[in-house]
Amino acid sequence: MCLAVPGRVLEIAEKDGTRMATVDFGGVQKEVCLEYLPDLEVGEYAIVHVGFALQRLDEESARQTLELFEQLGMLQEEFGDPWEQAAAQAGPDAPWPFADGPALGGPAAEGPAVAAPQEEAAP
Repeated sequence: MCLAVPGRVLEIAEKDGTRMATVDFGGVQKEVCLEYLPDLEVGEYAIVHVGFALQRLDEESARQTLELFEQLGMLQEEFGDPWEQAAAQAGPDAPWPFADGPALGGPAAEGPAVAAPQEEAAP
């Protein structure tokens, strides 16, 4: 699902000729384009959809909406780690997507194990 989420502008800068902002969505920070709201200032709130600030919003409305989204689990759905979300939906016995890795919470998959690279000791 793709939501329009209220966020607070933390900082504004120009990037490649486009006015951009770092916006806080209840603890999650994302880069957002401000071209539709060129007069938006640091500290103000806006409704953001697919990376674009679309409408200015008062602080109380923004806070109420963020609290409601958090209670409904929609902020995690919108901003959470997609790998974690997919693993949670698949369940603990689902096979790991790679043949050489372990299943999440289940037995190791068949195939060769791949070890993380080790640091070489200095001579």
